[in-house]
Amino acid sequence: MHAPIRPVAVVLAAVALCAACAGAAPAAPVTPSGTPEPVPPAPPPVVVLDPGHNGGNAADPAAINRPVPDGRGGTKACNTTGTATDDGYPEHAFNWDLAQRVRQRLEAAGVRVVLTRPDDDGVGPCVDERGAAGGRAGAAAVVSLHADGAAPAAAGFHVAHADPPVHGTGPEALRLAGTLRDALRAGGFTPAGYIGRDGLDGRPDLAGLNHSTVPAALVEAGNMRNAAEAQVLSSPEGRERYADAVSAGVLGYLGR
Repeated sequence: MHAPIRPVAVVLAAVALCAACAGAAPAAPVTPSGTPEPVPPAPPPVVVLDPGHNGGNAADPAAINRPVPDGRGGTKACNTTGTATDDGYPEHAFNWDLAQRVRQRLEAAGVRVVLTRPDDDGVGPCVDERGAAGGRAGAAAVVSLHADGAAPAAAGFHVAHADPPVHGTGPEALRLAGTLRDALRAGGFTPAGYIGRDGLDGRPDLAGLNHSTVPAALVEAGNMRNAAEAQVLSSPEGRERYADAVSAGVLGYLGR
């Protein structure tokens, strides 16, 4: 007994349908109404900004002088008061102001920013706690903001990174430091000639960098003891320029 003969058109349609099904991607989830489920947006990258020192440090020497782990098996002071210009503009105020300006720019670009201190009136936190902030926040990068207090003839910015690295973040920390250096140079600032090399300074003694489990770098924006640089660091216009450059460096590192 012979099998029934099926119409050729039906057979060809079935073959074509099966061939199409074989290479098709899984269908997107649908809602009860039959429309595709919306794809949730990727979470924004997190950046920790660490404005160095604090406005209340000078009033509590016992707190800031107590020893804390330095990230390499030794200890160092919890924090310091920072430096100031000859006219009395304090580094902690510069660091805080710059952090607010950078924060505004990064948030406008879709970055979530976490600060290591909530204001410029407190004490601390200690350098080991600052260093751990990036890991706690799940940050893509940590940028510590400072200005130097070198001899008056010294001038220029530099960007420090932990060297030798401690937590396996060495290559990325160096890339972060280099991207910040390049952005500061592109913003019209000159790399320091008195410390580091070509605007980069690998250091083993900065506890905040040693403790960081994510890529971290420390920007020394300029020398507050240099009269010409002090004028730029003290002026809102100068801090706007620094904020533009630091923000560009962070966004360049993030690929945004």
